[in-house]
Amino acid sequence: MHKPLPTLQGHAIDNLQFIRDTMSRASRFTAVPGWGGVAIGVTALVTSTLTVRMNGTTAWTYWWMAEAGVAVAIGVATIVLKAKRLQLSLLDAPAKRFALAYVPPLVAGAVLTLVFLENGLMSRLPGCWLLLYGVGITAGGTLSVRVVPLLGVLFMALGAAAFAAPASYGDAFMAAGFGGLHIIFGLIIARNYGG
Repeated sequence: MHKPLPTLQGHAIDNLQFIRDTMSRASRFTAVPGWGGVAIGVTALVTSTLTVRMNGTTAWTYWWMAEAGVAVAIGVATIVLKAKRLQLSLLDAPAKRFALAYVPPLVAGAVLTLVFLENGLMSRLPGCWLLLYGVGITAGGTLSVRVVPLLGVLFMALGAAAFAAPASYGDAFMAAGFGGLHIIFGLIIARNYGG
């Protein structure tokens, strides 16, 4: 018994599926929120102003952890809004790959935060947070628009500098990174990559 020959329609459908899958793997995650980055930067500057005299204390840590929660809420909300406006699905391959590259360094930062807290190293958290956030941005950014990995590298450089500098400069580094870099690059992304 002979197998039936594939139909032209079946062959065309297979080719279209292959093309669709290839394009999905090659496409970039473009829902990085520029205006969300600006908002995150503004809230970080407010937090650094409120915590400037608390560096290395439990209160300082709680303020910055609360700021991280606010930043996550802003980031998620603005990613969803931008994706909806651009008619992108956050369940497609580019968004999933971005998340798989971006989230693990943030989880590592959360684990190391607990280690730093248990060992009385709160004043060194700025270096840890900036460095690992930079790793996450750089890794996720390789799957996004061109300017995002540069942002990550600058965060990593600030994290390394924060470790090298006296601990008393922690708030300045936090303000420069989570405040200044987010605002500057947020404006660049908003202007050049659709908000």
